[in-house]
Amino acid sequence: MRGKTLIFLSLVKDTVPSSVVWSSVTSWLLLRLLLSLLANAQAPPKINGTSVGLATPVEHVKNDDGMSSPAPRTFINQLPDWSMLLAAITTIFLAAEKQWMMLDWKPRRSDMLIDPFGIGRIVQDGLMFRQNFSIRSYEIGADRTASIETLMNHLQETALNHVKTAGLLGDGFGSTPEMCKKNLIWVVTRMQVMVDRYPTWGDVVQVETWVSGSGKNGMRRDWLIRDCKTGQALTRASSVWVMMNKLTRRLSKLPDEVRGEIEPYFMNSDPIVDEDGRKLPKLDDNTADYVQRGLTPRWSDLDVNQHVNNVKYIGWILESAPQAILESHELASMTLEYRRECGKDSVLQSLTAVSGTDVGGLVNSGSVECQHLLQLEEGAEIVRGRTEWRPKYANNFGNVGQIPAESA
Repeated sequence: MRGKTLIFLSLVKDTVPSSVVWSSVTSWLLLRLLLSLLANAQAPPKINGTSVGLATPVEHVKNDDGMSSPAPRTFINQLPDWSMLLAAITTIFLAAEKQWMMLDWKPRRSDMLIDPFGIGRIVQDGLMFRQNFSIRSYEIGADRTASIETLMNHLQETALNHVKTAGLLGDGFGSTPEMCKKNLIWVVTRMQVMVDRYPTWGDVVQVETWVSGSGKNGMRRDWLIRDCKTGQALTRASSVWVMMNKLTRRLSKLPDEVRGEIEPYFMNSDPIVDEDGRKLPKLDDNTADYVQRGLTPRWSDLDVNQHVNNVKYIGWILESAPQAILESHELASMTLEYRRECGKDSVLQSLTAVSGTDVGGLVNSGSVECQHLLQLEEGAEIVRGRTEWRPKYANNFGNVGQIPAESA
């Protein structure tokens, strides 16, 4: 029996968690011990190989005074009550069965496997950062797909984790040590996003990001989001960032000390999204089809740089999009130009103009283009934008090829 036990342990120790193995093995050994004890208790004793036993049951023995006394205690009647022993055996057996069921630890469906996602890692000779995300239930909208804000938040998270993993994170929001010394922060001036397909609840997506130079004083950051299971490209995004002094709130040149920190991480590559060179027009009350007024930031909309996070602007822009578009179409691409920051005391209005389509016929229309403007109520521009929309559930999700996602 000892040899079989050792073989059993060697077979299971490398296939299941150790806590499950030892708990199951312990229950199994206790069960074998009790069953062996029960079998030995029921067997008659042997002397020189011959079974012997009492001829008749002896319950009482009379002593010299003629008084009855209990029979001498033997091995049999020293055992616990049989019902209690049976209950103990049953309990141990059920516990062992439960532990053995845990050995089948693989998920019933591969798409239900949830990894403990970490911070990600740097790949491509230190020039690219890769991180996986699981789409949570609170990140999807009425269409059962991830919202555009969810995707943008994942882009921002990977950008910051890239800086952190590279060892360049100072005490600011993505600022390097030299930037912190000079009171500089990054601000985005332009963002282009193309969504070929929106992930759904439970999907695992892989986000890759890298940086390149942009002119004399800027930095370009690109992203690619893929489906981890199929490798299909879902979203591509490209952005341009410049520096601003957080004390004066004015744009700043790129200091040589900061350039020396970030240039070793620049990748020599073209933007992942072809630049849309069309001018974004300025809207006003006369040219806009829809206007949403009285938009105010909440405290939770501010980031650590004490201004409204750029992802929040997207939600405000879509506040003035016609309901008919939101119900019949999905956002396929957007181009944003950030003109100035927005603080906690700002009051804004969102303007939208629908191009080339009768608003009343949107349900049966094909692609739709909109122009947007987010501005302070006194007129100062915050963001200009252009969005393109496609009919929901369209079969053509773009021409981006499938590239197998690599392990994060």
